[in-house]
Amino acid sequence: MPTMKSAKKRLRQNVKHNLRNRASRSALKTQIKGFLGVVKEGTVQEAEEKLRLTVKTLDKAASKGILHKKTANRKKSRLATKLNQIKAAAQQKS
Repeated sequence: MPTMKSAKKRLRQNVKHNLRNRASRSALKTQIKGFLGVVKEGTVQEAEEKLRLTVKTLDKAASKGILHKKTANRKKSRLATKLNQIKAAAQQKS
């Protein structure tokens, strides 16, 4: 345990930030899983809307330092690729 006053304060801040980041990271994972679930169903319109919200969440996490910027970009790219795949499959059916 810290003994100095400033170290005690840093510990309190770290605990608070850890909880906030963990909640944010969990919400992000839930958002991504929701998008992947919609992609499995194959509804293009709903998937586009979910992707928009997921990209927004990823950008917010990257700006707050929860995710690295390049990690967020990589995830966005992979999710967009999945959307494009179901769009192509939907066009072939038509």
